Amino acid sequence: MDVMPLLLLVAGSAGVAGLARRTPVPAPLLLVAVGLGASYIPGIPDYTLNPHIVLPLLLPPLLHTAALDSSYLDLRANLRPVALLSIGYVLFATLAVGYVAYLVVPDLPLTAALVLGAVVAPPDAVAATAIARRLGLPHRITTILQGESLVNDATAITAYKVALGAAVGASASWGAGLREFAVASLGGIGIGLVLMVPLHWLRCRLRESPLLENTLSLLIPFTAYAAAEQVGASGVLAVVVVGLYLGHRSWQVDFETRLQEEAVWKMVSFVLESAVFALIGLQLPVVLRGLGEFGTAQALGYAAVVFGAVVLARYLWVFPATYLPRLLSARIRNREPDTTWTAPVIVGWAGMRGVVSLAIAFSIPATVLGGGPFPARNLVLFLTFTTVIGTLVVQGLTLPPLIRALRLPGRDAQAETLAEAQAQNEASRAAEDRLDALLQDERNALPGPLADRLRTVMERRRNAVWERLGAVNELTGESADDTYRRLAREMIETERRVFVELRDARRIDDEMMRTLLRRLDLEEAAAYREAEG
Repeated sequence: MDVMPLLLLVAGSAGVAGLARRTPVPAPLLLVAVGLGASYIPGIPDYTLNPHIVLPLLLPPLLHTAALDSSYLDLRANLRPVALLSIGYVLFATLAVGYVAYLVVPDLPLTAALVLGAVVAPPDAVAATAIARRLGLPHRITTILQGESLVNDATAITAYKVALGAAVGASASWGAGLREFAVASLGGIGIGLVLMVPLHWLRCRLRESPLLENTLSLLIPFTAYAAAEQVGASGVLAVVVVGLYLGHRSWQVDFETRLQEEAVWKMVSFVLESAVFALIGLQLPVVLRGLGEFGTAQALGYAAVVFGAVVLARYLWVFPATYLPRLLSARIRNREPDTTWTAPVIVGWAGMRGVVSLAIAFSIPATVLGGGPFPARNLVLFLTFTTVIGTLVVQGLTLPPLIRALRLPGRDAQAETLAEAQAQNEASRAAEDRLDALLQDERNALPGPLADRLRTVMERRRNAVWERLGAVNELTGESADDTYRRLAREMIETERRVFVELRDARRIDDEMMRTLLRRLDLEEAAAYREAEG
């Protein structure tokens, strides 16, 4: 791809994603819709999805970002439902959807139908959790959906390789398939376990160089993915394992590194996610041109059946997977919280597909081992595309009203604020005790006003969260803490203007101004983070 089409894709998708924040439509859906419309505008470049770019270059950073933001402890607590969805459901969907396609499409070999089943089996790693967070779903449902999206791509890619081996004529028995799945999954986890500790150690050794540490952070997902794929293991699982560990240990790196890293990865994920969903829509002309002997109406009929099979298969798995373990195991009933019928309804409807399915489909070879064409390859591409679009549009647009109609309990903001206040109170008390102990040492002697300032800062931090639970200003609707932060930012902005004026008057130079502004930026960042709480 030339540079100009790439720049157009990045700039256009970022603009649409920014516009989506001003609309009630989730960004992934608006990007797909705009991509569909833009694909027929004269002069728009022909964007053909290249699996050799998507899988090794786009998937690792997206998975790494999601893993960094995930909770290792929450995923471990919900390991059973996550595994049932990310492994059990993907394999079930591969067989169920593949068999339905085999029955419906004339002359489609079962092996090629199973390739289609594996391609459309994994829900998207971004869309469902983005919508879930935006709508404030219960924490456990969000954790399960996020955990599923981290692992299911590895299952689907391995199932695809096994089905493809059978479809092109390579020997692939059930035993060989199970061995390949075991090697890929255990190997990917093993590579991640081997890499995570030395990578974290290296990050901690670079504490004095945040720029170098963040450069390393950008290389980590690609390194983990490539190392695993090089030995035939799952690069997806290697990236996820490393990302979960580094996210769990992120508190051990320097504060400046954390601030930079968060900003960098937010930018990277925003650009990549925007471009990925726009690319999905832009594939329409490419897919339609390849239909060949299949008429559009005939192909759309097959697409409707496959879409229905994808949706139905998820519910056929989710409801038994939710209730059967509870019915059969008293330990599960005692250990896990009760659930109502609304939770599996939402989880079942949140199975949107995305760019990974399309990337896998485009990697299907054009010929089999004997030299003949791959059976109905163009139709498989079309059915994958319509399934991705159908789930994103139909399920994505109807998921918010479905959640509102079912009246799922959202996050308890009052309880979360209370827990935050209690945690902050314990931390502040410990910090104050530590300060008293340090001040008893003559080497740490401070003038009284400076020592009092440290205590005042700690006192305000402890009281800030409690004040969010209190009364609000009748005129502004703000709590006392909100007003404090607003006034603090106003004061910082005033100081910033004065520094610029002093620079313009040549009373200070640019270097000094940048140093002073950086201090203000750090203070404002701290105030902003408190406001986010």
